[in-house]
Amino acid sequence: MAGWITLGIVLLILLGIIIFFVIIYNGFVALKNNINQDWSNIDVLLKQRYDELPKLIKVCEGYMQHEQKTLEAVVKARSMINSAQTDDQKLQAQSALSDTLKSLFMVVERYPDLKADAGFRQLSNRISEIEDQIADRRELYNASVTIYNTRLDQFPDVLVARMFNFPVRSLWQIAPGERQDVEVNFQHS
Repeated sequence: MAGWITLGIVLLILLGIIIFFVIIYNGFVALKNNINQDWSNIDVLLKQRYDELPKLIKVCEGYMQHEQKTLEAVVKARSMINSAQTDDQKLQAQSALSDTLKSLFMVVERYPDLKADAGFRQLSNRISEIEDQIADRRELYNASVTIYNTRLDQFPDVLVARMFNFPVRSLWQIAPGERQDVEVNFQHS
């Protein structure tokens, strides 16, 4: 009789451990899927921005013959997105595109006729709106990645994470150039 009780207790403990590991595993799967959904939501906005840029560049080209380098940088950054394969490459390409867009909008300040153009205003407002939405979604993405990565390092979750090879995910970080002070020059050349 005591043997059956001991066996029952051992089986209950094993069942409890299995259920515990299943709960942890399912938590990681849910977090991984949330991160993928967050990235997909960002991707939708990035695609919208990507589609709007050629229209903006076309409007700018007529006014900005002397700023060809800036326009070429935007086009080059846009093409980098197509060639990006990994999540890290995609993050870098998107950061480069954000940087070149900032440069473009800074250069536009020198062209009052362009700033007054209704098509340009509409497109630049649309891209600014998309940029704000991307920033919001990046914040949500980074929060999801932080929760996931934190759980990867916590005990006992680390045991399940290592057992099933859950990889560390990268945060969306800004480019080092975006951390520098902005140079403001009120003199016209």
